[in-house]
Amino acid sequence: MAVPVSLVWFRQDLRVKDNPALNAGCDNGKIIPVYIHDTTLPKDRLPGSVTKWWLHHSLNSLNDRLNGHLHVFKGNPKDILLSLTEKYDIEDVYWNRCYEPWHVTRDKQIKQALKAAGKKGHSFNGSLLWEPWDVANQSGAPYKVFTPFYRKGCLASPPPRYPKAPPARITYADIAKAELTIDDLLLLPKIKWAEGIAKSWQPGEEGAANRLADFIDDAIHHYKTARDFPAVAGTSKLSPHLHFGEISPNQVWYAIKTAYGDSENKDIDTFLSELGWREFAHHLIYHYPDFPDKNFNKKFDYFPWRKSSTDLKAWQQGKTGIPIVDAGMRELWHTGYMHNRVRMIVGSFLVKNLLIDWREGEAWFWDCLADADVANNSAGWQWIAGSGADAAPYFRVFNPVLQGEKFDKQGEYVRAWCPELKKLPNKYLHKPWDADDLTLRTSGVLLGRDYPNPLVNLKISRERALAAFNDIKGK
Repeated sequence: MAVPVSLVWFRQDLRVKDNPALNAGCDNGKIIPVYIHDTTLPKDRLPGSVTKWWLHHSLNSLNDRLNGHLHVFKGNPKDILLSLTEKYDIEDVYWNRCYEPWHVTRDKQIKQALKAAGKKGHSFNGSLLWEPWDVANQSGAPYKVFTPFYRKGCLASPPPRYPKAPPARITYADIAKAELTIDDLLLLPKIKWAEGIAKSWQPGEEGAANRLADFIDDAIHHYKTARDFPAVAGTSKLSPHLHFGEISPNQVWYAIKTAYGDSENKDIDTFLSELGWREFAHHLIYHYPDFPDKNFNKKFDYFPWRKSSTDLKAWQQGKTGIPIVDAGMRELWHTGYMHNRVRMIVGSFLVKNLLIDWREGEAWFWDCLADADVANNSAGWQWIAGSGADAAPYFRVFNPVLQGEKFDKQGEYVRAWCPELKKLPNKYLHKPWDADDLTLRTSGVLLGRDYPNPLVNLKISRERALAAFNDIKGK
Protein backbone atom coordinates (compact mmCIF):
# COMPACT_ATOMS: atom_id res chain seq x y z
CA MET A 1 0.00 0.00 0.00
CA ALA A 2 1.35 3.44 -0.98
CA VAL A 3 2.40 5.78 1.83
CA PRO A 4 0.15 8.89 1.93
CA VAL A 5 1.68 12.21 0.95
CA SER A 6 0.56 15.42 2.67
CA LEU A 7 1.28 19.10 2.27
CA VAL A 8 2.60 20.95 5.32
CA TRP A 9 2.08 24.67 4.81
CA PHE A 10 4.47 26.86 6.83
CA ARG A 11 3.45 30.43 7.66
CA GLN A 12 4.14 32.18 10.98
CA ASP A 13 5.56 28.93 12.39
CA LEU A 14 9.04 28.72 10.92
CA ARG A 15 10.33 25.95 13.17
CA VAL A 16 10.60 22.19 13.48
CA LYS A 17 10.17 21.83 17.25
CA ASP A 18 6.68 22.10 18.75
CA ASN A 19 5.04 22.46 15.35
CA PRO A 20 1.63 20.70 15.56
CA ALA A 21 0.98 20.86 11.82
CA LEU A 22 4.38 19.37 10.98
CA ASN A 23 3.92 16.61 13.55
CA ALA A 24 0.47 15.74 12.19
CA GLY A 25 1.72 15.68 8.62
CA CYS A 26 4.64 13.42 9.51
CA ASP A 27 2.32 11.12 11.46
CA ASN A 28 0.25 10.72 8.30
CA GLY A 29 3.16 9.68 6.06
CA LYS A 30 5.42 11.54 3.66
CA ILE A 31 5.29 15.32 3.48
CA ILE A 32 5.89 18.16 1.05
CA PRO A 33 6.81 21.22 3.14
CA VAL A 34 5.81 24.47 1.41
CA TYR A 35 6.07 28.19 2.06
CA ILE A 36 3.87 30.52 0.00
CA HIS A 37 4.76 34.19 -0.20
CA ASP A 38 1.24 35.55 -0.08
CA THR A 39 0.45 38.26 -2.64
CA THR A 40 -3.22 38.55 -1.61
CA LEU A 41 -2.65 40.33 1.71
CA PRO A 42 -4.24 43.75 2.25
CA LYS A 43 -1.96 46.37 0.72
CA ASP A 44 -1.15 48.00 4.06
CA ARG A 45 -0.35 44.59 5.59
CA LEU A 46 2.29 43.48 3.12
CA PRO A 47 5.53 42.69 4.98
CA GLY A 48 7.52 45.74 6.02
CA SER A 49 11.17 46.29 5.15
CA VAL A 50 12.64 44.75 8.31
CA THR A 51 10.09 41.92 8.29
CA LYS A 52 11.23 40.95 4.79
CA TRP A 53 14.89 40.99 5.84
CA TRP A 54 14.13 38.74 8.81
CA LEU A 55 11.88 36.46 6.78
CA HIS A 56 14.65 35.82 4.24
CA HIS A 57 17.02 34.60 6.93
CA SER A 58 14.37 32.70 8.85
CA LEU A 59 13.27 30.81 5.73
CA ASN A 60 16.86 29.84 5.04
CA SER A 61 17.17 28.61 8.62
CA LEU A 62 14.00 26.54 8.27
CA ASN A 63 15.14 25.14 4.94
CA ASP A 64 18.40 24.02 6.54
CA ARG A 65 16.46 22.25 9.31
CA LEU A 66 14.36 20.54 6.64
CA ASN A 67 17.52 19.40 4.87
CA GLY A 68 16.84 21.61 1.87
CA HIS A 69 13.34 20.26 1.22
CA LEU A 70 11.35 23.48 1.65
CA HIS A 71 9.40 24.33 -1.52
CA VAL A 72 8.86 28.04 -2.08
CA PHE A 73 5.98 29.59 -4.00
CA LYS A 74 4.59 33.07 -4.54
CA GLY A 75 0.98 34.01 -5.23
CA ASN A 76 -2.50 33.16 -4.00
CA PRO A 77 -2.23 30.40 -1.35
CA LYS A 78 -5.64 28.93 -2.17
CA ASP A 79 -4.79 28.52 -5.86
CA ILE A 80 -1.31 27.14 -5.16
CA LEU A 81 -2.46 24.63 -2.52
CA LEU A 82 -5.31 23.35 -4.71
CA SER A 83 -2.94 23.04 -7.66
CA LEU A 84 -0.41 21.06 -5.61
CA THR A 85 -3.04 18.69 -4.20
CA GLU A 86 -4.24 17.93 -7.73
CA LYS A 87 -0.76 17.62 -9.24
CA TYR A 88 0.51 15.18 -6.61
CA ASP A 89 -2.80 13.47 -5.74
CA ILE A 90 -2.67 14.78 -2.17
CA GLU A 91 -5.64 14.38 0.15
CA ASP A 92 -4.48 16.26 3.29
CA VAL A 93 -3.09 19.74 3.87
CA TYR A 94 -1.81 20.71 7.34
CA TRP A 95 -1.16 24.18 8.72
CA ASN A 96 -1.06 26.16 11.96
CA ARG A 97 -3.61 28.90 12.43
CA CYS A 98 -3.06 32.65 12.08
CA TYR A 99 -5.47 35.04 13.77
CA GLU A 100 -5.34 38.20 11.70
CA PRO A 101 -8.85 38.84 10.31
CA TRP A 102 -7.85 38.39 6.67
CA HIS A 103 -6.09 35.10 7.46
CA VAL A 104 -9.14 33.79 9.35
CA THR A 105 -11.42 34.59 6.39
CA ARG A 106 -9.01 33.20 3.81
CA ASP A 107 -8.34 29.99 5.75
CA LYS A 108 -12.07 29.24 5.91
CA GLN A 109 -12.24 29.69 2.14
CA ILE A 110 -9.28 27.34 1.65
CA LYS A 111 -10.88 24.65 3.80
CA GLN A 112 -14.12 24.98 1.83
CA ALA A 113 -12.28 24.83 -1.50
CA LEU A 114 -10.32 21.75 -0.41
CA LYS A 115 -13.51 20.05 0.75
CA ALA A 116 -15.21 20.82 -2.56
CA ALA A 117 -12.26 19.17 -4.34
CA GLY A 118 -12.51 16.07 -2.15
CA LYS A 119 -9.53 17.08 -0.01
CA LYS A 120 -9.10 17.89 3.69
CA GLY A 121 -7.61 20.93 5.39
CA HIS A 122 -6.36 20.43 8.96
CA SER A 123 -5.49 23.47 11.10
CA PHE A 124 -3.85 23.59 14.53
CA ASN A 125 -2.95 26.04 17.27
CA GLY A 126 0.78 26.54 17.01
CA SER A 127 0.93 30.22 17.96
CA LEU A 128 -1.06 30.89 21.13
CA LEU A 129 -1.26 29.50 24.65
CA TRP A 130 -5.07 29.69 24.61
CA GLU A 131 -7.43 29.88 21.64
CA PRO A 132 -9.31 33.21 21.50
CA TRP A 133 -12.68 31.42 21.49
CA ASP A 134 -11.81 29.41 24.60
CA VAL A 135 -11.40 32.45 26.88
CA ALA A 136 -14.61 34.33 27.71
CA ASN A 137 -16.05 36.22 30.67
CA GLN A 138 -18.90 34.95 32.83
CA SER A 139 -21.50 36.12 30.34
CA GLY A 140 -19.71 34.31 27.52
CA ALA A 141 -18.49 37.53 25.87
CA PRO A 142 -14.91 38.43 24.94
CA TYR A 143 -12.86 40.23 27.55
CA LYS A 144 -12.10 43.91 27.03
CA VAL A 145 -9.82 44.46 30.03
CA PHE A 146 -6.45 42.76 30.29
CA THR A 147 -6.16 41.85 33.99
CA PRO A 148 -9.42 39.86 34.25
CA PHE A 149 -8.70 38.37 30.80
CA TYR A 150 -5.39 37.00 32.03
CA ARG A 151 -6.13 36.26 35.70
CA LYS A 152 -9.76 35.09 35.50
CA GLY A 153 -9.80 33.93 31.90
CA CYS A 154 -6.46 32.44 30.91
CA LEU A 155 -5.07 31.29 34.25
CA ALA A 156 -8.44 29.82 35.25
CA SER A 157 -8.59 27.83 31.99
CA PRO A 158 -6.90 24.47 31.44
CA PRO A 159 -3.14 24.99 31.21
CA PRO A 160 -1.53 25.44 27.79
CA ARG A 161 -0.60 22.29 25.92
CA TYR A 162 2.89 20.98 26.59
CA PRO A 163 5.31 21.55 23.68
CA LYS A 164 5.60 18.75 21.16
CA ALA A 165 8.93 17.13 20.41
CA PRO A 166 10.09 17.44 16.80
CA PRO A 167 9.04 14.55 14.55
CA ALA A 168 11.12 11.47 15.24
CA ARG A 169 11.49 11.12 11.51
CA ILE A 170 10.58 13.31 8.55
CA THR A 171 10.09 11.48 5.27
CA TYR A 172 9.91 13.77 2.28
CA ALA A 173 7.99 13.02 -0.89
CA ASP A 174 10.25 12.79 -3.92
CA ILE A 175 9.04 15.60 -6.16
CA ALA A 176 10.66 18.15 -8.42
CA LYS A 177 12.01 21.19 -6.61
CA ALA A 178 9.84 24.29 -6.90
CA GLU A 179 11.01 26.75 -9.53
CA LEU A 180 11.32 29.58 -7.03
CA THR A 181 14.10 29.86 -4.47
CA ILE A 182 14.13 31.94 -1.30
CA ASP A 183 16.43 34.40 -3.06
CA ASP A 184 13.85 34.77 -5.84
CA LEU A 185 11.40 36.27 -3.34
CA LEU A 186 13.64 39.39 -3.33
CA LEU A 187 13.21 39.98 0.38
CA LEU A 188 16.62 41.52 1.03
CA PRO A 189 17.06 45.28 0.52
CA LYS A 190 18.91 46.45 -2.57
CA ILE A 191 20.58 49.18 -0.53
CA LYS A 192 22.66 47.85 2.37
CA TRP A 193 20.91 49.43 5.34
CA ALA A 194 20.53 46.29 7.45
CA GLU A 195 24.05 45.94 8.90
CA GLY A 196 22.97 47.19 12.33
CA ILE A 197 19.99 44.85 12.32
CA ALA A 198 22.18 41.91 11.29
CA LYS A 199 24.54 42.62 14.21
CA SER A 200 21.63 42.67 16.67
CA TRP A 201 19.81 39.47 15.75
CA GLN A 202 20.10 35.81 14.80
CA PRO A 203 16.90 34.95 12.90
CA GLY A 204 15.79 31.34 12.93
CA GLU A 205 14.96 28.54 15.34
CA GLU A 206 18.47 28.28 16.75
CA GLY A 207 18.63 32.02 17.39
CA ALA A 208 15.30 31.86 19.21
CA ALA A 209 16.47 28.99 21.42
CA ASN A 210 19.70 30.83 22.24
CA ARG A 211 17.81 33.99 23.11
CA LEU A 212 15.48 32.10 25.45
CA ALA A 213 18.35 30.24 27.15
CA ASP A 214 20.24 33.49 27.76
CA PHE A 215 17.14 35.17 29.18
CA ILE A 216 16.42 32.31 31.59
CA ASP A 217 20.02 32.28 32.76
CA ASP A 218 20.28 36.00 33.37
CA ALA A 219 17.76 38.79 32.72
CA ILE A 220 14.68 37.05 34.05
CA HIS A 221 16.12 37.25 37.59
CA HIS A 222 15.59 41.01 37.66
CA TYR A 223 12.92 41.32 34.98
CA LYS A 224 10.23 43.18 36.95
CA THR A 225 12.46 46.18 37.64
CA ALA A 226 15.17 46.01 34.96
CA ARG A 227 12.71 45.78 32.05
CA ASP A 228 11.95 49.51 32.45
CA PHE A 229 15.53 50.70 31.84
CA PRO A 230 16.41 50.90 28.14
CA ALA A 231 20.19 50.93 28.68
CA VAL A 232 19.98 47.62 30.60
CA ALA A 233 19.69 44.20 28.95
CA GLY A 234 16.62 43.50 31.05
CA THR A 235 14.12 42.10 28.54
CA SER A 236 13.87 38.81 26.67
CA LYS A 237 13.89 40.22 23.10
CA LEU A 238 11.91 37.14 22.10
CA SER A 239 9.16 39.09 20.36
CA PRO A 240 10.51 38.78 16.76
CA HIS A 241 11.11 35.06 17.24
CA LEU A 242 7.57 34.62 18.57
CA HIS A 243 6.13 36.61 15.68
CA PHE A 244 7.80 34.46 13.05
CA GLY A 245 7.05 31.30 15.00
CA GLU A 246 10.70 30.34 15.37
CA ILE A 247 9.72 29.47 18.91
CA SER A 248 6.24 28.90 20.32
CA PRO A 249 4.83 30.63 23.40
CA ASN A 250 4.32 27.13 24.79
CA GLN A 251 8.06 26.46 24.60
CA VAL A 252 8.76 29.75 26.39
CA TRP A 253 6.04 29.19 29.02
CA TYR A 254 7.18 25.68 29.94
CA ALA A 255 10.90 26.41 29.73
CA ILE A 256 10.38 29.01 32.45
CA LYS A 257 8.04 26.75 34.43
CA THR A 258 10.59 23.94 34.20
CA ALA A 259 13.44 26.19 35.30
CA TYR A 260 11.61 27.89 38.18
CA GLY A 261 8.51 25.84 38.93
CA ASP A 262 5.42 27.54 40.31
CA SER A 263 7.24 29.49 42.97
CA GLU A 264 5.71 32.90 43.65
CA ASN A 265 8.36 35.01 42.00
CA LYS A 266 7.45 38.54 40.89
CA ASP A 267 9.97 38.50 38.04
CA ILE A 268 8.58 35.24 36.63
CA ASP A 269 4.97 36.30 37.13
CA THR A 270 5.57 39.65 35.44
CA PHE A 271 7.20 38.06 32.41
CA LEU A 272 4.48 35.41 32.02
CA SER A 273 1.88 38.18 32.18
CA GLU A 274 3.65 39.77 29.20
CA LEU A 275 2.98 36.55 27.29
CA GLY A 276 -0.57 37.05 28.54
CA TRP A 277 -0.65 40.52 26.98
CA ARG A 278 0.33 38.95 23.64
CA GLU A 279 -2.62 36.56 24.07
CA PHE A 280 -4.90 39.52 24.85
CA ALA A 281 -3.84 41.33 21.69
CA HIS A 282 -4.70 38.29 19.57
CA HIS A 283 -7.94 37.86 21.50
CA LEU A 284 -8.89 41.41 20.48
CA ILE A 285 -8.13 41.14 16.76
CA TYR A 286 -9.92 37.80 16.56
CA HIS A 287 -13.13 38.98 18.21
CA TYR A 288 -13.00 42.52 16.82
CA PRO A 289 -11.67 42.26 13.23
CA ASP A 290 -11.63 46.05 12.76
CA PHE A 291 -9.34 46.52 15.76
CA PRO A 292 -6.05 46.79 13.81
CA ASP A 293 -7.26 49.77 11.79
CA LYS A 294 -10.18 51.47 13.55
CA ASN A 295 -10.66 53.11 16.93
CA PHE A 296 -12.03 50.58 19.40
CA ASN A 297 -13.51 53.52 21.32
CA LYS A 298 -15.66 55.20 18.69
CA LYS A 299 -15.44 58.56 20.45
CA PHE A 300 -11.97 58.81 18.94
CA ASP A 301 -13.51 58.96 15.48
CA TYR A 302 -14.17 62.61 16.38
CA PHE A 303 -10.67 63.33 17.64
CA PRO A 304 -9.05 66.39 15.96
CA TRP A 305 -5.87 64.74 14.71
CA ARG A 306 -3.30 67.05 13.16
CA LYS A 307 -1.84 66.37 9.75
CA SER A 308 1.78 67.49 9.66
CA SER A 309 4.13 65.66 7.33
CA THR A 310 6.99 67.79 8.68
CA ASP A 311 6.42 66.79 12.31
CA LEU A 312 5.78 63.15 11.36
CA LYS A 313 9.03 62.98 9.39
CA ALA A 314 11.00 64.56 12.23
CA TRP A 315 9.55 61.94 14.59
CA GLN A 316 10.37 59.11 12.19
CA GLN A 317 13.95 60.29 11.77
CA GLY A 318 14.61 60.89 15.46
CA LYS A 319 14.90 64.67 15.04
CA THR A 320 12.20 65.93 17.41
CA GLY A 321 14.56 67.75 19.76
CA ILE A 322 13.39 65.55 22.65
CA PRO A 323 16.42 63.33 23.46
CA ILE A 324 14.80 60.12 24.70
CA VAL A 325 12.25 60.22 21.87
CA ASP A 326 15.00 60.69 19.30
CA ALA A 327 17.12 57.94 20.89
CA GLY A 328 14.22 55.51 20.62
CA MET A 329 13.45 56.32 17.01
CA ARG A 330 17.11 55.95 16.06
CA GLU A 331 17.38 52.64 17.90
CA LEU A 332 14.37 51.46 15.89
CA TRP A 333 15.89 52.49 12.58
CA HIS A 334 19.30 50.95 13.25
CA THR A 335 18.31 47.71 14.99
CA GLY A 336 14.70 46.95 13.99
CA TYR A 337 13.76 47.10 17.66
CA MET A 338 12.82 49.56 20.36
CA HIS A 339 12.72 49.05 24.11
CA ASN A 340 9.12 48.71 25.32
CA ARG A 341 9.30 51.57 27.83
CA VAL A 342 10.60 53.81 25.06
CA ARG A 343 7.85 52.63 22.69
CA MET A 344 5.34 54.07 25.15
CA ILE A 345 7.28 57.33 25.40
CA VAL A 346 7.68 57.89 21.65
CA GLY A 347 4.08 56.81 21.05
CA SER A 348 2.72 59.21 23.64
CA PHE A 349 4.79 62.03 22.15
CA LEU A 350 3.46 61.39 18.64
CA VAL A 351 -0.18 60.98 19.61
CA LYS A 352 -0.51 63.42 22.49
CA ASN A 353 2.17 66.06 22.12
CA LEU A 354 2.02 66.20 18.32
CA LEU A 355 -1.65 65.13 18.02
CA ILE A 356 -0.80 62.86 15.08
CA ASP A 357 -3.09 59.87 14.46
CA TRP A 358 -1.91 56.66 16.14
CA ARG A 359 -2.28 54.87 12.79
CA GLU A 360 0.65 56.87 11.41
CA GLY A 361 2.82 55.54 14.23
CA GLU A 362 1.50 52.01 13.79
CA ALA A 363 2.34 52.12 10.07
CA TRP A 364 5.92 53.31 10.74
CA PHE A 365 6.47 50.62 13.35
CA TRP A 366 5.02 48.07 10.92
CA ASP A 367 7.72 48.93 8.40
CA CYS A 368 10.62 49.24 10.84
CA LEU A 369 10.08 46.62 13.56
CA ALA A 370 11.51 43.13 13.43
CA ASP A 371 8.62 42.08 15.68
CA ALA A 372 5.97 43.86 13.56
CA ASP A 373 2.94 41.87 14.65
CA VAL A 374 -0.55 43.08 13.73
CA ALA A 375 -2.07 42.20 17.09
CA ASN A 376 0.69 43.52 19.34
CA ASN A 377 1.35 46.63 17.26
CA SER A 378 -2.26 47.77 17.00
CA ALA A 379 -3.03 46.92 20.64
CA GLY A 380 0.01 48.86 21.80
CA TRP A 381 -0.78 51.93 19.74
CA GLN A 382 -4.46 51.96 20.69
CA TRP A 383 -3.42 51.63 24.34
CA ILE A 384 -1.12 54.63 24.01
CA ALA A 385 -3.75 56.69 22.18
CA GLY A 386 -6.44 55.88 24.72
CA SER A 387 -8.72 54.58 21.98
CA GLY A 388 -8.31 50.85 22.61
CA ALA A 389 -9.52 48.15 24.96
CA ASP A 390 -8.21 48.66 28.49
CA ALA A 391 -6.41 51.73 27.16
CA ALA A 392 -4.30 54.21 29.06
CA PRO A 393 -6.55 57.01 30.38
CA TYR A 394 -6.69 60.02 28.08
CA PHE A 395 -5.08 62.25 30.71
CA ARG A 396 -1.98 60.03 30.91
CA VAL A 397 0.55 61.93 28.84
CA PHE A 398 4.08 60.66 29.28
CA ASN A 399 6.50 63.47 30.08
CA PRO A 400 9.58 62.42 28.09
CA VAL A 401 11.91 64.51 30.22
CA LEU A 402 10.76 62.93 33.48
CA GLN A 403 10.73 59.49 31.85
CA GLY A 404 14.30 59.99 30.68
CA GLU A 405 15.47 61.25 34.06
CA LYS A 406 13.84 58.31 35.81
CA PHE A 407 14.68 55.42 33.50
CA ASP A 408 17.91 56.70 31.88
CA LYS A 409 19.27 58.59 34.86
CA GLN A 410 22.93 58.39 33.81
CA GLY A 411 22.07 58.94 30.16
CA GLU A 412 23.65 55.77 28.75
CA TYR A 413 20.74 55.17 26.39
CA VAL A 414 20.46 58.71 25.06
CA ARG A 415 24.22 59.05 24.65
CA ALA A 416 24.36 55.76 22.73
CA TRP A 417 21.82 56.90 20.14
CA CYS A 418 22.26 60.70 20.25
CA PRO A 419 26.06 60.98 20.37
CA GLU A 420 25.91 64.69 19.53
CA LEU A 421 24.66 65.19 23.10
CA LYS A 422 27.16 62.90 24.82
CA LYS A 423 29.17 65.73 26.43
CA LEU A 424 26.17 67.39 28.03
CA PRO A 425 25.97 67.03 31.83
CA ASN A 426 23.31 64.63 33.07
CA LYS A 427 21.41 67.61 34.47
CA TYR A 428 20.63 68.84 30.96
CA LEU A 429 20.88 65.68 28.87
CA HIS A 430 17.13 65.08 28.74
CA LYS A 431 16.29 68.79 28.38
CA PRO A 432 19.15 70.51 26.51
CA TRP A 433 16.99 73.61 25.92
CA ASP A 434 17.33 74.39 29.63
CA ALA A 435 21.12 74.49 29.48
CA ASP A 436 22.83 77.91 29.52
CA ASP A 437 24.87 79.04 26.54
CA LEU A 438 28.21 78.31 28.20
CA THR A 439 27.22 74.72 29.05
CA LEU A 440 25.98 74.14 25.51
CA ARG A 441 29.10 75.69 23.99
CA THR A 442 31.53 73.68 26.13
CA SER A 443 29.54 70.54 25.34
CA GLY A 444 29.81 71.19 21.60
CA VAL A 445 26.09 71.64 21.13
CA LEU A 446 24.45 74.46 19.23
CA LEU A 447 20.71 73.91 19.32
CA GLY A 448 19.19 74.17 15.88
CA ARG A 449 22.48 73.14 14.27
CA ASP A 450 24.03 70.19 16.09
CA TYR A 451 20.76 69.04 17.63
CA PRO A 452 17.22 70.21 16.84
CA ASN A 453 15.18 72.58 18.92
CA PRO A 454 12.08 70.84 20.34
CA LEU A 455 9.22 70.50 17.88
CA VAL A 456 6.78 71.57 20.58
CA ASN A 457 6.69 72.97 24.07
CA LEU A 458 5.92 69.93 26.22
CA LYS A 459 3.71 71.77 28.71
CA ILE A 460 1.68 73.66 26.11
CA SER A 461 1.27 70.61 23.88
CA ARG A 462 0.13 68.54 26.84
CA GLU A 463 -2.53 71.11 27.68
CA ARG A 464 -3.61 71.14 24.02
CA ALA A 465 -3.96 67.35 24.07
CA LEU A 466 -6.00 67.36 27.27
CA ALA A 467 -8.34 69.95 25.81
CA ALA A 468 -8.80 67.86 22.67
CA PHE A 469 -9.45 64.70 24.68
CA ASN A 470 -11.90 66.58 26.88
CA ASP A 471 -13.83 67.75 23.80
CA ILE A 472 -14.66 64.19 22.70
CA LYS A 473 -15.70 62.91 26.13
CA GLY A 474 -19.33 63.83 25.49
CA LYS A 475 -19.49 62.34 22.00
